[in-house]
Amino acid sequence: MKTKVHKKLGELAATAICGNDISSSVLYVSALAIAFAGQYAWITLLIVSFVLFLFRKIYGEVVGALPLNGGAYNALLNTTSKSMASFAATLTLLSYMATAVISANEAIHYFHHLIPTMPIIIATIGLLLIFAILTIGGITESAKVAIGIFLFHLSSLIILSGFIIYFLVQHGTVTFFENWHFSREGSITNAIFLGFAASMLGVSGFESSANFVEEQKKGVFPKTLRNMWSIVSVINPLMAVFALALFALPVLQSDDYQNTLLIEMGKYVGGEWVAVLIAVDAFLVLSGAVLTSYVGVTGLLERMTLDRVLPPFFLKKNKKGSSYRIIVMFFILSVSVLLITKGNVKLLAGVYTISFLSVMALFGIGNILLKVKRSKLPRPEKASWIAVIIAIIAVAIALFGNILMPPKEGLPSNLTVFLYYFTPSILFIIFMLNRTVLLKLLLKTIDGVFETIRDSVGRFDRKVQRILDRINSQEFVFFTKGDNIATLNKVMLYITKNEHTKKLKIVLAVQDEKDVPKNLPLEIEFLDKEYPEINVDFVVVKGKFTPALIRKLSKEWNIPINFMFIGSPSDKFPYKIEELGGVRLII
Repeated sequence: MKTKVHKKLGELAATAICGNDISSSVLYVSALAIAFAGQYAWITLLIVSFVLFLFRKIYGEVVGALPLNGGAYNALLNTTSKSMASFAATLTLLSYMATAVISANEAIHYFHHLIPTMPIIIATIGLLLIFAILTIGGITESAKVAIGIFLFHLSSLIILSGFIIYFLVQHGTVTFFENWHFSREGSITNAIFLGFAASMLGVSGFESSANFVEEQKKGVFPKTLRNMWSIVSVINPLMAVFALALFALPVLQSDDYQNTLLIEMGKYVGGEWVAVLIAVDAFLVLSGAVLTSYVGVTGLLERMTLDRVLPPFFLKKNKKGSSYRIIVMFFILSVSVLLITKGNVKLLAGVYTISFLSVMALFGIGNILLKVKRSKLPRPEKASWIAVIIAIIAVAIALFGNILMPPKEGLPSNLTVFLYYFTPSILFIIFMLNRTVLLKLLLKTIDGVFETIRDSVGRFDRKVQRILDRINSQEFVFFTKGDNIATLNKVMLYITKNEHTKKLKIVLAVQDEKDVPKNLPLEIEFLDKEYPEINVDFVVVKGKFTPALIRKLSKEWNIPINFMFIGSPSDKFPYKIEELGGVRLII
């Protein structure tokens, strides 16, 4: 039987998938920055570029050390607890959901500029459906579409920039200097603070590459970070400068220019055909951001399901290798949000902003925990302590600014809308993480309330107990290096706190049975007695600890590799983490 080789993404394909999301920010972030910071908008966008430069190293270190799908969830899962990791995952999920709905709706609004009779809501649902079907068809096919959109987007921006530069050479830059000396209310500091907070919207999508890193070829991930940073560092500040050089500041800050600034710039310097080009480009690249959401959320939820945070129902794959149930669920959620908001996607701005800024902050915290708890774990690059601290503070300032930002008339605050969506999502995750406790509580409630009619509810009682037993029947494995009892006790504490199980194998791989530490079997026997709720077996395996041994034992014992744990390896460890097939670090 031939094994089908999973084709991984190269630099261009991976950059295009996540780059469409972050590069589409040029369509709105320059106007948004000007609305809050006025003539200082390009400065705030350069500050954002500096913050993103710091995060390049942060993401590079964390994902380089732990090159598995899941982004912030994966980073925190291997450095803290499953509950903290699930908190980050919930924020990431909300960010993707908001990104998909906003991008699809805004794409249709731009296309509406060309076809005014188009029904917005129906067309938005249609666009979400098209990219759901495309993602179900497989990531390789999705990447081809993403590349086409990405290259067309960059070409359109180059053409627009060429027309603007030619126009400024002919007419001069008087307007820019008039705007620079424009008298405004309030302090410069406050303008830059609010402008920076709003401009951080322009980095949304930077976290996406980390969520599908396993789909990328070796060495591609850091290149995607570099490419995304380069793009937004050039086009976002540049478009803000161009806008300030073409139009008076009061015009730029009017509502008419907020959603279609680049179209107005194209029409002003090149005529209607340039405006049409930008409208088509906006539709395509915002559609590409929808694709990014589907790809990113699939990688994240697959990892969460493998770790039993979500029901195994979502792991079913089609012939193309796509987790189509995750994609269908995400499509239904996105459509429901669109219908609930009645197309007023500005209501999702709070979810969008607070979610992804929180995820970036948590990624920085994950980097710190990685440095402290997994200091010996090999990594291709390292972010300095001062860079990590500055980056976290900068994101915290932006997050604080968005929470304080006054809402538009008639709309609730960003924080209020965020809590509308975050609360039910996190409650579901809490239920899944504590489902064994809740099922036990349900049993006790049934026993107390229905004591007199036990026979009639006995069948239900036994069914719940069978579900509970099935969840706890999953066996876990910890590969020990001959660790002392204190280290093994930490393993037991982690298992009891984070996993639903009653069975644990502690495995020692040795070349000769004489190499087994004399006290180890006695120490494990002691732990078995100390933790009566978990049946601990000590297994000595003859051979060397290798990826092949892990795969062999996984198949032999029918235990998935992501339910196998190791301690943090040193820099002398002969294998990279990704070669171990998904083994988790818990010490």
